[in-house]
Amino acid sequence: MTAPRRSPTPTPTPTPSHRDVPTRSVSLGGVDFVYRQLGPEGDGVPLILLHHLTAVLDNWDPRVVDGLAARRRVITFDNRGVGASGGSTPDTIEAMARDAVLFIRALGFEQVDLLGLSMDGFIAQVIAAEEPQLVRKVVLAGTGPAGGPGIDKVTALTLRDILKGILTRKDPKQFLFFTDTEHGRREARAFLERLKERTDDRDEAISLTSFRAQLKAIHRWGLQAPADLSRIRQPVLVANGESDRMVPSENTLDLAARLPRGELVPLYPDAGHGGIFQFHDAFVARALAFLEARPDA
Repeated sequence: MTAPRRSPTPTPTPTPSHRDVPTRSVSLGGVDFVYRQLGPEGDGVPLILLHHLTAVLDNWDPRVVDGLAARRRVITFDNRGVGASGGSTPDTIEAMARDAVLFIRALGFEQVDLLGLSMDGFIAQVIAAEEPQLVRKVVLAGTGPAGGPGIDKVTALTLRDILKGILTRKDPKQFLFFTDTEHGRREARAFLERLKERTDDRDEAISLTSFRAQLKAIHRWGLQAPADLSRIRQPVLVANGESDRMVPSENTLDLAARLPRGELVPLYPDAGHGGIFQFHDAFVARALAFLEARPDA
């Protein structure tokens, strides 16, 4: 009697990662917005990632994106005029927020969670306040409220460190995002190497015109009257390094204290503006726990 033959065990399909997930686009009024989507699809609330000054799709730390996408549908995108997205970049945070909402709705989402880093943490705050039905929960990192201390100095600081990077032949993010300690410099090098992991279908660098528009928007945000954070009623998780030079860390403490449902992650030690990249494992675990908790938890 011949034993029945076993069917070969199917090889599991690798889960797409930040390194290889395809770049897609959606058209809004004739303007293409590029994005990448990864993680489990289904009925869960998607997580929209909003990035920092000058950042394009390839500037997200793959450890953060892949870590979050292990349990959540994650979408990164270039806002209007940034990277490979078309159109002209607005020079106000409010206009950038309106474009982000248009993008989210173009994908057909009725409710989302937001992760806003640095400049795009400003955008996340505006969206949460203006679109309370659209936004369920918010994570804010390395950011601050309108009129927050030191935000109006971002332009001068950024340009100075870009020049320093040119003179030293180093990436300015080493100075802007990390502390100038042995540990900070080591973490900066590791982060910059991770950003090179994607080798195919890389995004376009931001244009000088868009960079200038972003700087103008940040400067205006820093000069505004203090924000009314009571309008943001969603649960908000706030994180940063303890030594943020770009958006001083006191803004993080201020956000957590003034947001009606704000929750502070203890400031990461010997870390700066890129604290969530430096402490990516701890940040991802904390962010997922926050996003997955019941609203009343």
